[in-house]
Amino acid sequence: MGIIDFVNHICGWLKARPATLGKILILLATIIWGSSFVVLKNTLDTIPTEFLLGFRFFFAALLLSAVFYQMWREFNLSYLRRGLLLGLLLFGAYYTQTLGLTDTTPGKNAFLTATYCAIVPFLYWAVDKLRPDRYNISAALLCLIGIGLVAITSGFAIRPGDILTLVGALFYAAHIVALAKFTRGHNPMLLTTLQFFTCGLINWALQLFVMKQPVPELTAANISALLYLTILCSAVALTFQSYGQKYTEPATAAILLSLESVFGVIFSIIFYHEAITLRMFCGFGLIFLAIIISETKLSFLKPRQQLVSLKK
Repeated sequence: MGIIDFVNHICGWLKARPATLGKILILLATIIWGSSFVVLKNTLDTIPTEFLLGFRFFFAALLLSAVFYQMWREFNLSYLRRGLLLGLLLFGAYYTQTLGLTDTTPGKNAFLTATYCAIVPFLYWAVDKLRPDRYNISAALLCLIGIGLVAITSGFAIRPGDILTLVGALFYAAHIVALAKFTRGHNPMLLTTLQFFTCGLINWALQLFVMKQPVPELTAANISALLYLTILCSAVALTFQSYGQKYTEPATAAILLSLESVFGVIFSIIFYHEAITLRMFCGFGLIFLAIIISETKLSFLKPRQQLVSLKK
């Protein structure tokens, strides 16, 4: 069997198993997003945050518009209002997270950003009056302890970059809550494209009219990084996630998506040579455990517990 025949065989096998394909696509998206922390860290040394985010989201929106052009037939004022608000929240999330990355390591930035998983249930409580359960509260406590172990350095000092990253996590949580409410009865891809346009334009307006920064000189390395963030980390990874979650159970998808922070640390160790201490490793572990508890409520343990009860 030649290489082409082998690839066709694998593609055919995956096509017949959409659930398996969905999990693979979500995993690929988390790997791509995990790599973005190191790419961002290296690129921010020469490109301002506002220009980088403006380029990334504006051209990602153009790419999605070209690929999914038929979705624009559904556009109306309801989509515009929702897209603008989601874009504002997305701007707040990425802007504070990216600024935080200039004053912390990619690994810490990845894990501190992932704390939004423990914040979301409490925001839902404020919006939909849905009280957090014991799993949400346990996850929040574990998350706070983990944040302390990861972010607080010697002398109990926490860096401004860590604080900005946590503010970004709050914006991500607010964005997730808003997205859950706004996508009801609306095309999620069109909303995503609109919020990308909004986020990109806000960043460029901030650069030109507030910061009054000139367009930076772009080297071949910078252009490659911008294209990687725009095409792979925004447009492609989002499409992978959207398609993958269509065929994947929510609890399973949540676990796979939370691996973004793990891949962020792995890439940071390999390419950024980040040193992980035992204290930070324990903090990462607690944050990851909080994510699992918050998103799954340990549902994967319940069938086994029920089976034990039946045997008794």
